[in-house]
Amino acid sequence: MCKNKILKIKKGYLHRDFKIFHLKNRESIDFQFHYHDFNKIVIFVSGDTTYLIEGNSYKLKPWDILLINSNDIHKAVIDPNKIYERIIFWVNPDFLIKYNNNCNLLSCFDLASAQRFNLLRLDGPQLADTKKLLSRIKSSLKNREFGYKTLINCLFIQFMVYINRWFLDQKNLREFSDIKCDENIGSILNYINKNLSSDLSIDSISSRFYMSKYYLMHKFKEQTGYTIHNYIIQKRLIMSNLLIKKGRSITDACMESGFNDYSNFSRAFKKIFMLSPKEYYKKNFMR
Repeated sequence: MCKNKILKIKKGYLHRDFKIFHLKNRESIDFQFHYHDFNKIVIFVSGDTTYLIEGNSYKLKPWDILLINSNDIHKAVIDPNKIYERIIFWVNPDFLIKYNNNCNLLSCFDLASAQRFNLLRLDGPQLADTKKLLSRIKSSLKNREFGYKTLINCLFIQFMVYINRWFLDQKNLREFSDIKCDENIGSILNYINKNLSSDLSIDSISSRFYMSKYYLMHKFKEQTGYTIHNYIIQKRLIMSNLLIKKGRSITDACMESGFNDYSNFSRAFKKIFMLSPKEYYKKNFMR
């Protein structure tokens, strides 16, 4: 019998420059919407998988690449009857910043987030280069000869240069039928993320975008998988976490992320991070 696995809202911790996973499984996995503190690249190899990222739906084809920015809420919807194979990179953005001499290797992630479009679909030559580089990276990880760490870093930076070139050059992919997005919901998501500290009641949002609140709630849930209330809470919690990491006090993080009541903030924070804000601060920043 297949096991059901529930993944929490914040998944995974990255304590190095980058990590690579090559995963292949055939089981029932109930992925919840979640986010990461780092950037993520998903290279889809096989299976029947639809990826949901911040309101967009991508029906993946073999060797499609998804660029997922840190703090983007996402999940995979998979058919357990088919083998789900993918290669995943977890990427520390600080690592890429070190190599930003005359170019910004985070450009592809920044553009994906700004345009709310995360898919890179490769052509023949691009696919051949990608497979070749991935093979060399995986081979270098197994062969720990002199300078192997430097070699792996160089190969990964080369990979990121190509990913940026291809992503910044691609055009008109939104026209594909297997990519679904709603421009109205996209505008609402952008508004929410830029105004987390403001009034984001259902009434105020529906009034601003000239739609009934009942239609708004239905359409938002249909497009994103989230109720609009839960989405706002999750984004405010992510923002509060970032503010705490930047050295803001817990009280300031609470208010600046849009929580007007500390007790509500504390309960919501503990539900997601499994610790109260004070316990979280002591565990992560008082060493």
